Amino acid sequence: MEFIKEFSGILLATCRDVLPIVILIVVFQLLVLRQKIPHLRRLVIGGIYVVIGLALFLAGLEKALFPLGKIMATQLSDPEFLYGTTEIISHADWTAYGWVYLFAAMIGFATTIAEPSLIAVAFKANEVSAGTISTWGLRITVAIGVAFGISLGTFRIVSGTPLYLYILVGYVIVIIQTIFAPKSIVALAYDSGGVTTSTVTVPLVAALGLGLASTVPGRNPALDGFGLIAFASLFPIIAVMGYAQLMDWKTKRGKK
Repeated sequence: MEFIKEFSGILLATCRDVLPIVILIVVFQLLVLRQKIPHLRRLVIGGIYVVIGLALFLAGLEKALFPLGKIMATQLSDPEFLYGTTEIISHADWTAYGWVYLFAAMIGFATTIAEPSLIAVAFKANEVSAGTISTWGLRITVAIGVAFGISLGTFRIVSGTPLYLYILVGYVIVIIQTIFAPKSIVALAYDSGGVTTSTVTVPLVAALGLGLASTVPGRNPALDGFGLIAFASLFPIIAVMGYAQLMDWKTKRGKK
């Protein structure tokens, strides 16, 4: 009964959030374009599925994904696990958090591979390139970028170094790559960075960052807990353009 009550509240909130989109589409279709809504019955049924699916997804986040990410971060950063002692540690030794970095990389890779937005982009990229861009090749390349980015982001939380330094250096690399990378891949690389921060990746990564910042000595969750998602968006761009540059270099070398 308690779950039904909570789910009803989430469902109503989802309907409220989706309503402006529905109104916008209907107004433009009927008043601006002055066309009947095609396949109205199918659209209504599909809209109901979307609303119910979003509500179930949000309920799943609250019940499973957010707690899971926080629990894993708390356990992996427990002083007893890291240092073999229950005493309070006043200063974090970044070298002791190897399992945290590994877990962050693996969770980043796994969630990115399962990301529906990335699957859609990779499928379309394969379609428009007539198979030149491999669906799995793009997904794995982006996943490697996310894995490295989130692992580096957890290192930043543990070490307490400023976020802007990483982001600044990262975008300088992106700008340089944009100049020299094959022009056909640049737009796709930028899109690949955006689609990683979606339904599957964001909840676990956000929970991981907040959980880690709340357990590492000297860290504030409000100041240090956020920022991992920025890493998850930045490093796939570098990875995709880097992979394209490597393949372009190999192709030119083979021709020579």
